[in-house]
Amino acid sequence: MNTEPVRTDLPESTPWTTADAKKLYLINRWGSGYFDVDEQGRITVAPLQTRGGKFALTDVVDAALREEGLKMPLVIRLQDMLHHRVRVLNEAFNRAISENKFRGNYRGVFPIKVNQLREVVEEILEAGRPFHYGLEVGSKPEMYAALAMHNDPESLIVCNGYKDDGFIRTALLGRKLGKRVILIAEKLSEVRAICRISRELNVEPELGMRVRLVTRGAGKWAESGGENAKFGLSTSEILEAAEILKEHNLSNAFKLIHFHIGSQVPDILIMKRAVREAARYYAKLRRRGHPIEFLDVGGGLAIDYDGSRSTFHASMNYTVEEYARDVVWNVADVCDEERVPHPHLISESGRAIVAHHAVLVVEAIGAIEKTPAMENRRSPNAEHKLIRALDDVEEALARGELAEVTEPWHDLQQVKEESEKLFEVGLLDLDVKAAVEIRYWKLAERISGLAHRQNSDHIPDFLRELDHQLTDQYICNFSVFQSLLDHWALGALFPIVPIHRLSERPTLQSTLVDITCDSDGKVSKFIDDKNDVRETIPLHVIDDGKPYYLGIFLTGAYQDIMGDLHNLFGRVNEVHVFLDEDEECGYYLEETIEGNTIRDVLRMTQYDARELAIKLKSQVDAAIKQDRLKPTEGIRLLNEYERGLKDQTYLHFPEQR
Repeated sequence: MNTEPVRTDLPESTPWTTADAKKLYLINRWGSGYFDVDEQGRITVAPLQTRGGKFALTDVVDAALREEGLKMPLVIRLQDMLHHRVRVLNEAFNRAISENKFRGNYRGVFPIKVNQLREVVEEILEAGRPFHYGLEVGSKPEMYAALAMHNDPESLIVCNGYKDDGFIRTALLGRKLGKRVILIAEKLSEVRAICRISRELNVEPELGMRVRLVTRGAGKWAESGGENAKFGLSTSEILEAAEILKEHNLSNAFKLIHFHIGSQVPDILIMKRAVREAARYYAKLRRRGHPIEFLDVGGGLAIDYDGSRSTFHASMNYTVEEYARDVVWNVADVCDEERVPHPHLISESGRAIVAHHAVLVVEAIGAIEKTPAMENRRSPNAEHKLIRALDDVEEALARGELAEVTEPWHDLQQVKEESEKLFEVGLLDLDVKAAVEIRYWKLAERISGLAHRQNSDHIPDFLRELDHQLTDQYICNFSVFQSLLDHWALGALFPIVPIHRLSERPTLQSTLVDITCDSDGKVSKFIDDKNDVRETIPLHVIDDGKPYYLGIFLTGAYQDIMGDLHNLFGRVNEVHVFLDEDEECGYYLEETIEGNTIRDVLRMTQYDARELAIKLKSQVDAAIKQDRLKPTEGIRLLNEYERGLKDQTYLHFPEQR
């Protein structure tokens, strides 16, 4: 195991404190006042920041496992935090409107594509009721869900995405129910379809148009905007759409101008340019006599995943308050210049609402080490030339007379290459090969440590690659593809921190691997304090028989919905937490939701559990008839098989607890 000291700003002789842990893992920066570390070295969470209580995540984990009978991995949903995030956004816009004497209202909508889970949408709507906070949908299933969940006639349902007749009819049903459902036209054919179907249903639609701006976003979702964007109408198409509405006597239905330049926009200057460009469209169309009421600035409000407060793709160089002020001021400035009424403002901020509220807790169940302890292995022939060559390297390192470590490193590399060649041609025994491998990595560790001590200001090129090779891999009981898909697919970064033992100095660098059989099932990119990405994370040595829990934070946006069933690993267990000052611990577990069972995921792939059991029973019966199984063994095998179908898809090691 590579236990070379984790390099921090502190010398090894300096006592380690929880303040050092917060600095190392950047908790005070990405934590946004929600997450902290207590004196016992545990991650704590304050879902309402300074407005409410806080508790340790390990206490929630213990309660979920021991009292509720759940198993790892576990999603902890902090429902109070959803309420807080909704209030933060709405209050920021309302303050900006008041300060700038803006003559329109803010009517935000939550885009449920970011997290369609019923319990999440319910909490957001409840929190947003005082602000008339609505919903945005982008598909027929989302439309059906929103229509039933929405119950505030003053809030909006904004319908984006491509639409067929069924989508439009369902939206217009909402209009008949008295809801403010606004259909955003993405194509001219949709405008014609809305006109036709609204006449058939005898209902006046409310219609918006998405404008394809020149301004583009930045970061990993930059291609969502700009002139080559997937959605939206050009200037000429918007004018033609207005003519189509006029032909059908529906000019008054034109209620909204919309744009979207992409998710997670890290630079506020891009947002300012986009808002001004869209506001100019609104103003010019109002001057032409179109009765537009709303300007929808879309999504893009970012999350500071790495805490760097920069234009790095995993960060943002602005706050929610600055974002709201800039939207309000720039829209007002353009409208005043054009002498048109101020519109009501809509934003579709999803990531900023839900990202913080979910923490994925995974257990590290073992390590893949480059230098495992192998004391019991029989020593090979000490006279073998490769063993003698390794002795020479070790003696050179022991003498400590080396001004440079490159020479023993080169010698060590030569031994390794020669051992590989000899093995290929059949001239090297397995015992010698095993001994060379073990001693190679142990000597590499010593060279790495010596090099870092000798070259604190200059790191040799070979050492960078060696440090990466020496890192252990912690095996974690989860699936990247199910629970952290954006990391695998897009290289998105999430804060990852042990949720306990932070009063102890971490002693090794590691990467994380999941339990899928895919080599891409790993996390090897981590947040860094230099607007960059680091390839390892500092961790503690796993104590035998004691759980080691890692928290993956800010996972509430997209990860719940976009995960796939690679290797048939299903959704994980969930526990929903609410603050309650009347409870001794300061909170209560409002709901637990068990993850998918093996039977569940098999059903999703067209396997029927009953049919599978019948097929296996016929094979067991045949084996009994052929005297390959005793009847009692066959019955026990079938019982275990059927019982196993009810188990969850992840690994479970009760004997380790």
